[in-house]
Amino acid sequence: MATPTPPPTRRFGAGTLLLAMLVSAGLAGAAVWWQAHAHDDTHEGAATRYTCPMHAEIVQDHPGDCPLCGMPLVPLEAPVPGPGAAVAAHAAVSGQATITIDPSRQQLIGMATAEVTRGAVGGTWRTVGRVSIDETRVRHVNLKFAGYVEKIYVDFIGKKVRKGDPLFAIYSPELLAAQEEYLLALRTRGALSAGGGSAVDGDSLVKGARRKLALWDITQAELDRVAATGEPMRTLTVHSPVGGVVTKKDVVEGMKLDAGAMPYEIIDLSSVWVLADIYETELRYIEEGMPATLVLNAFPERTFTGKVLFIDPLLDPRTRTVKVRLAFPNPAGDLRPEMFGEVVLSGHAREGLRVPRDAVVDSGLEKLVFVALGDGKFEPRTVRLGAVRDDVIEVIGGVTAGERVVTRANFLIDAESKLRSSLAEMADTGPATGDPTSARVLPGTTPPAPPPTPGPVGPLSPAPPAAAPAPHVHGGSAP
Repeated sequence: MATPTPPPTRRFGAGTLLLAMLVSAGLAGAAVWWQAHAHDDTHEGAATRYTCPMHAEIVQDHPGDCPLCGMPLVPLEAPVPGPGAAVAAHAAVSGQATITIDPSRQQLIGMATAEVTRGAVGGTWRTVGRVSIDETRVRHVNLKFAGYVEKIYVDFIGKKVRKGDPLFAIYSPELLAAQEEYLLALRTRGALSAGGGSAVDGDSLVKGARRKLALWDITQAELDRVAATGEPMRTLTVHSPVGGVVTKKDVVEGMKLDAGAMPYEIIDLSSVWVLADIYETELRYIEEGMPATLVLNAFPERTFTGKVLFIDPLLDPRTRTVKVRLAFPNPAGDLRPEMFGEVVLSGHAREGLRVPRDAVVDSGLEKLVFVALGDGKFEPRTVRLGAVRDDVIEVIGGVTAGERVVTRANFLIDAESKLRSSLAEMADTGPATGDPTSARVLPGTTPPAPPPTPGPVGPLSPAPPAAAPAPHVHGGSAP
């Protein structure tokens, strides 16, 4: 007898399975959304909600552990009071919320606080200065007659010279003729005196010839030597009129120089200028004659002292700063032009509230500090700042003396304060749509066990693979 062939089994297709998975995920998301709204309506005005410090999307109305990482949930701060709420002592900061950090987390992030104190503020202003030459100590060596260079004594730029040092020797036919005129005037005066003539006329001739040579920068000693020897000098040695450093040299041996030529430039560096930039907000504190100090990278162990010499009447429109010129003595020549250093201007200090500079967080639009309220609570405050003195900064408003402000890890606290503010607003309004990021752990439910591998949580997370449906057999048992 032939064995009867079993009837064909009916199985679901791939499309049917996919549709079932999508419907299941949608129903789960709708259930979470509905229950979350029901929770908000039922528990409106609840005192405390709890969230995970590491996973902000986990929020519930009772203490417990995070289903993702197992950390204990912490209280979620209440949202910022609305317009009808009572006015606090300090205005709330938009986008920021008061946060609570337990001592163990404070130690973990290395947080530190400092007291708001009253003391000396202002009086010193720091800026960067650049060493420059003193423009009043620049000297050009020029010629008042034409000639030919026969000998050079200072032959390179940067050489130091003293006043009276020889620079170069020059031969000039014009100068030689002028000396001959001087010698002729001397002989004429002698002849007039010997012949019983007027001595006044002879003296006038000699005086005129000497004056001409003196105007050509011939020294008195050289004139006396010509008069004593009765012979004109073939070459004239030009000497340095000042002591300093040669910064320009436009002469070589054998070169012809015309009247008015400038073969050398010499700068006296025994005193230099330091040019510094002062912001327009600090300009009202700066005045001429104010003492200043300078510290250079080349000499970090030394402090140079000077004073404010001049304040530029014009403001630089690009940098919004004013140039301040300071004078510094430089007898040893250690201050070289184009050196950079830190300039400290010393004024009159005053008393005021002050906090460490590290306590201030600049958000771009306003300046914030985080005030320790006790019991691990930290409140953001908007402050108005004044002058800076060393490592402290003046606080005009926002805090009072004796309060403590965060000085370390305040940027981490600032980020968490913003996050808490956003979560508080979400908890206050409730999710308006089926956005999965607004889903929360439901009240009174037991948190699910953490999965072996952490992954995204929410109605849009991939659903677990569905079990294959049991085969449907008609008219008998399955083989």
